[in-house]
Parts: sequence; structure tokens; C-alpha cells
Amino acid sequence: MARVYATSAEYETYTGQTAPADIGALLARASRFLDSRVIRLCWYDADDVIGMPTDEVVLEAFSAAVCAQVQWWEETGDELGVAQRYGTVKLGSASLSGPGSSSGSSGPVGGREVADAAMEALRSPDLTPCRFVLGLVCS
Repeated sequence: MARVYATSAEYETYTGQTAPADIGALLARASRFLDSRVIRLCWYDADDVIGMPTDEVVLEAFSAAVCAQVQWWEETGDELGVAQRYGTVKLGSASLSGPGSSSGSSGPVGGREVADAAMEALRSPDLTPCRFVLGLVCS
């Protein structure tokens, strides 16, 4: 069973906005995305059944990170990272330039990014080393 770290109500509390109609799917995708990019590389106590954090402070930070990721996707309209893929697009007489490879940007091309606010939630001073360690893999 996939872990989903935030609820619709938590999203609305975090953003102060009404959740979009597809909030359940967005929260699930953001949870999987953050699992693959950040959370799987961290140490925290988890339950033995599905791996949810057992510490309430860690769970709140995960919820905030997921909500921040969804909010960023909603604000940018670019969940898939396609806005970074193309440098210049020309349609007839209209020409648009973006952050793709031809713009000289040093950022990733076509890649998805973790929202800054999501990383801020996972760097909270409340996440002391006895609760959560960012970027530590133990076996």
C-alpha cells in the first residue's frame, strides 16, 4: 500500500485555500515523488506495516512537505517538469524562450524538482537527530 502523507484537510490548512477537485491524486503523487527524491534517503522511526512515521513531529513535517509540493505544482502548473524542457518555441510569428537547454540555464532540463518549501519543512529545527535525519541511509 502506498503511503500518502497528507490529507485534503491538511492541504487546506497549510495553504489557506480550497483544495482542488483532484487533491487526493495530487497528494498521492506528491507523496510518491518525495518518497523517491528525499524521504527514502532519510532515517526515521516507522511502523512495520506500511512504513508511516511513528513520530508525530516527523509525520507533520512530511505532511507539510507534501502540501508544499502540491501547492508549488498548482502555482507553477508544471507537475511534470515540462516547462524546463524547451529553450525556444516558435509558432508562426510568435516565439517563446524558456529555461531549456538553449537558454544557457544551468538547471536540469526536463527534470522535476522538489519545491523549496517542501525541503524547508524537512529541515525544520523540530526534526532533531533523535527523530529524523535528512539524507542518512541505514541498514
